Parts: sequence; C-alpha cells; structure tokens
Amino acid sequence: MLEELNYLIEPLYETLFLTFVPLILAVILGALIGTIIFISGDNGILDVEEKSFLKTVHVVFDALVNIFRSVPYLILLIWLLPITRFLVGSTIGTNAAVPSLTLSATPFFARMVVIAFTEVDKGTIEASKALGAGTLDIIFKVLIPESLPALISSIAVTAINLVSYSTMAGAIGAGGLGFEAYQYGLIRQDPPRMLMATGIIIVIVFIIQIVGDVLSKYVDKR
Repeated sequence: MLEELNYLIEPLYETLFLTFVPLILAVILGALIGTIIFISGDNGILDVEEKSFLKTVHVVFDALVNIFRSVPYLILLIWLLPITRFLVGSTIGTNAAVPSLTLSATPFFARMVVIAFTEVDKGTIEASKALGAGTLDIIFKVLIPESLPALISSIAVTAINLVSYSTMAGAIGAGGLGFEAYQYGLIRQDPPRMLMATGIIIVIVFIIQIVGDVLSKYVDKR
C-alpha cells in the first residue's frame, strides 16, 4: 500500500502544478477581463453613452468569454496544439497542458467576476462616484472589497474545475493523477491504483472547497 502511494507522489505534484499554475494565470487574466466587461457595460461605472467605443469593447470581450466558455475542454486542447507547440516546444507533458487549462479557466472566472461585481450595491457605487472617486478607486476600494467573499468562492470553484480538466489532460499525455487513473485503470487493469489516484483527486477537491468556504466566510463582514 505504501509502495503504491509512493508511486503517486510525482503524479500528485503534477496535478497540483496543472491546477494552481493555470489558476493563478486565469485569476489574473479573468479578473482583468471581467472588470473590463463590467465597467464598460450599461450598468458599469463608466459613462458608456459618452464613450461609444466602450460599447464595442464590452460586446467584443463579452462575446469572447461566452464563446470560449462554450467550447469543451478537449476540443480547446486540440485547437491550441499549434500554439502550445510554439510556446513550450511540445504538445505532450505537464507544461504543454498549461496554455489550454489557462484558456479554459480564464473566461469562466471572468464571468464569475462580472456576476460578483453585479451583486455589489449600486447605491454604494453611485455614492463613491458622487464623492469624486475615480474608476480605479471604485474598483479597488468598492467593487473588490464588497465582492471579495464571492470572488474567493469563484476562485475555489475555478480551481475545482481545473482539477477536473487536469485529469482529462493527464489522460492524453499531460501526466498527473488523471494519467495514473487512466493508465492503471484502463490499460493495465490495476483497479487499486486507479482507486487510490481517484481518491487523492477527491481529497484535493474537498480541501479546495473547504478552504474556499472558510476564507469566504472569514472575509464576509456583512
């Protein structure tokens, strides 16, 4: 049993890498895109009527988010093979899965950011604007603090999705626990090792969810 677990240490590391590196990139890019979509929308904090080009920005980013959210991960992975080969020099391995995982998670988190910002009390935003707060002040001192519990929950959900996606990526050569479950569960007919790999994946998901819930409740001052 212990020997079997030792064999899963490296796949565990690969799964954590495939989850948290794309998560960091997706949170950064998704937060930026989601913020742009929100502030340039009709109910955002910018005056869209006076700056008509913002409507175009809003429509374009909103459409891109919807399109890429709708594409199944495996199809997205295939689409990105030429780009992946250009960026990392290979289409197989742990590093090769990072671009597709990041692109799959970014539009999802961007949409969650828009939803979180939409739930912020509009009266608070209007009061800040009336007091002369600029766009950046409203974003960093109103929108983000007020929606922080929802944003943390969104990060946790995105991380859980990435665990699932990394498992699929592992089954086609990216390594990780998904590859172990596929290799030993299907190819080598070793159910115990497959079950151990699956069990570790479930534990990771539970830990992410618990940490997300605890942090979300901790920062919720309402």
